[in-house]
Amino acid sequence: MTRLSVNINKVALLRNSRGGNLPDLVQVAKDCEAFGAQGITVHPRPDQRHIRYDDVPALRAVVTTEFNIEGNPTREFLDLVLANPPHQCTLVPDAPAQLTSDAGWDTVTDGARLREVTAELQRKNIRVSVFVDPSVRMVEAAKAAGADRIEFYTGPFARDFMKNPQAAVAAYTKAAEAANAVGIGINAGHDLNLDNLRFFRDNCPGLLEVSIGHALIADALYYGLSNVIRMYLRQLS
Repeated sequence: MTRLSVNINKVALLRNSRGGNLPDLVQVAKDCEAFGAQGITVHPRPDQRHIRYDDVPALRAVVTTEFNIEGNPTREFLDLVLANPPHQCTLVPDAPAQLTSDAGWDTVTDGARLREVTAELQRKNIRVSVFVDPSVRMVEAAKAAGADRIEFYTGPFARDFMKNPQAAVAAYTKAAEAANAVGIGINAGHDLNLDNLRFFRDNCPGLLEVSIGHALIADALYYGLSNVIRMYLRQLS
């Protein structure tokens, strides 16, 4: 079964919109796990518009499944991660003011930098995943940089899924096969939802984990958080 990690950034965004501590991010993380989530993902950005840096220690203290911290490996971000070692750190090439992650690394051009950061994190026994587009070359270069996993940026798949599912997933299938061949694990995330998740899983051989936030939290407005986590787990089982 592919594991479900719930990204709780949008919960933090709602909290921050009014100040205070409603909803309580720590309690939401604990509840997601109690409802069946197999991991919690956060993506602190420099402007701290949703997950704040001071949220990370509190979450690290309570998450009992798998804690995944995503972000651009600036020195400030790396210091935060190393001070609060998660099970996994996902390296994402976000610009400081970027609305959302919308492209993977060029693991060839940025290979030396990724190799340096990956080694620093692995010395703390942190599994390293590198955010990539569905390209055999990028997958192979991520492996060469020492990454333990890649995370496919699935925005283009989600965008094209309704028009032609097979065409939308073809590059991911090919890149996943390459990942399996070179021995690097596969994660995926971005715009995966109840409509497209099962199809993606069925056509991405070796998919270990998906990180889902925006769609899952939006669905929870209608179905409730407990129900919707079970609904996503059914798509992955």
